[in-house]
Amino acid sequence: MLKRTQRTRQEYLYTKSLEGAERVQYEKKRRLRQALEEGKPIPTELRNEEHELRRQIDLEDQERQVPKSIVDNEYATANIREPKIMLTTSRNPSSPLVQFVKELKVVFPNSQRINRGGQVISEIVESCRSHDITDLILVHEHRGQPDGLIVSHLPHGPTAYFGLLNVVTRHDIKDRKAMGKMSEAYPHLILDNFSTKIGERTATILKHLFPVPKPDSKRIITFANRDDYISFRHHVYEKPGGPKSIDLKEVGPRFELRLYQIKLGTVEQNEAQSEYVLRPYINTAKKQKTLGS
Repeated sequence: MLKRTQRTRQEYLYTKSLEGAERVQYEKKRRLRQALEEGKPIPTELRNEEHELRRQIDLEDQERQVPKSIVDNEYATANIREPKIMLTTSRNPSSPLVQFVKELKVVFPNSQRINRGGQVISEIVESCRSHDITDLILVHEHRGQPDGLIVSHLPHGPTAYFGLLNVVTRHDIKDRKAMGKMSEAYPHLILDNFSTKIGERTATILKHLFPVPKPDSKRIITFANRDDYISFRHHVYEKPGGPKSIDLKEVGPRFELRLYQIKLGTVEQNEAQSEYVLRPYINTAKKQKTLGS
């Protein structure tokens, strides 16, 4: 098992190293194609390679015109199999953190929860790989309040690090009559205002935690981005008076997420390259909208 993991990791790194050369070749073909379409002279630096580039352009179909990124390979099997999620916590979790993770287990379909105990992260990741787990979610706390959530896609990444704010669990809500019943049906997703490149990347990480729902599912999960804070809401709805009347009830839990890092690797790989890091202390940080407009 260890040798297979090392081999697949080496294949992943080799494929990733080829991205730069493929991007340079794609840029050359794009410039040659543009010159031919506009009737302009061939750029001087491309004249020695013109014949080979023309041959490659003639052989390309619509799918091969745009170079494939390693990002496309990370979720290549997402349409074939449903996600399997492992939930765990930091060591010695408090009762509020355990309660929050129990509710997350119902939020994410096909998920299971394990007690952290004395296991280190590398052992948990290897165990998840051997059992074909697609995503590992770690929840952290500070003084009894959940304050961090890590989503690590397996077997090779990416890993997204979120800060947790304003956590309200179902256990904290006193008015049980106004709260809807927790459904275990596959939910419909609403991803609002993830318009930038990093926003689309974050939306991809979040949406692949959920399987494809049935059309008649009455469960809705919303990730709404406002000023780079992602609000999570969980609702169920009914139509008591026909298709034009909708009774919407919040189920819970509710919380806010703040993305602060995306890493091209799994959670135990400290040497993995960072794709995005939040830098809140630079002068223009307040003006920038990382995830959306």
